[in-house]
Parts: sequence; C-alpha cells; structure tokens
Amino acid sequence: MMQVTTRMNGAQRRAQVLEIAGREFGERGLHGASIESIAREAGITQAYVFRMFATKKALFLELVGAAFDRFSEGMALAAEGTGGLDALSRMGARYHESLADRTTLLLQLQGFAACGDEEVRDFVRARMGRMWDTVHGAAGLDPVTVKSFLAFGMLLNTAAALDAEQVDEPWAHGVRTRIDPGLFAHITAETNR
Repeated sequence: MMQVTTRMNGAQRRAQVLEIAGREFGERGLHGASIESIAREAGITQAYVFRMFATKKALFLELVGAAFDRFSEGMALAAEGTGGLDALSRMGARYHESLADRTTLLLQLQGFAACGDEEVRDFVRARMGRMWDTVHGAAGLDPVTVKSFLAFGMLLNTAAALDAEQVDEPWAHGVRTRIDPGLFAHITAETNR
C-alpha cells in the first residue's frame, strides 16, 4: 500500500519544528537537546532546521521567549480592566492555569537553567523584566508586593515541575495550598522597611 504524505508549507513546517523542539529543549535543555533528533522526528534534515533558525541557540531562545510571553500575555489578559489585589488574584489564577502546559513550564525553567550563557542570561532577564512590568503595570502596586507575587509564582513553577499534585506528603499539600489574594494586602514597601 502506498503511503500518502501531505506536503507542508513553510509556516506549517516551522510550527511543526517548534512543537517538536519545544518538547526536546523542555526535557533536555539548551546543551542536551539534539537538532538531529528534532529533524528526524520532523522528517527533515538538520540543514533545513538550521535554514529556519540559523543556530541551535536561536531556536532555543525563540522557544524560551514564547514560553515567557505566554505567561505574561495570559496574565495581562486576565487582569484587564482591574487593578490592585483584584488584578493579582486574576493574574495568579491565570498563571496557575498556565502551569498545566508542561512544555511551556519546562522551557521557562530551562531558560533560567541556561543563564550561565551571557546571551541567554540577557534574553531571559529581558523576559523576566517584561513579566515584572506586566504584573506591576496591571496591579499598580509597590515593588515589594510585586516581588512577593512573583516569588509565589516561582514556587508554583517548582511545584509544577516536581509534579507535586501527585505527591501525598505534607510539603506537597502545603505547596498546593490556595493563596488568598488578601495575603498580599500587608506585603508592601511600607510594612517591610
């Protein structure tokens, strides 16, 4: 029986490679990921991958940037039309929902892990700055409150990466405890001098 294959246009092929590469880099990181594996799974040559993305690091940065952007853009949308603690509550709920996308979560964490590379560090700093600006701009709260909110977000990242939902231990139950937005009411620059 003859196998019928559908030819992809450039945009479809690019999307396919990004999806495959997202899983590869999410699981293995910048230095452990294999362009050969990505190309093989996509049914293309390594040379074609490099024509699309120039370098392995360029592909990694595109994926990491998109992962950070999904978190920031999701929070910005969730907070639209609100401010203060209500904005934090909505952004926190959206951030928590975003953690269900394991590939996006792992790409964000792999971005942090690769910060030993100066170019990656500068890139991730800019994306972290954008996340800070998103939270600060939407909530309009002081830096100490924004810092506390993002610190809880990083704890959520860690718990999601550890798949703490599947762990029946006191620490995992503690990490899963819902955070009431009122918690942030007393965390201000004024109360934390």
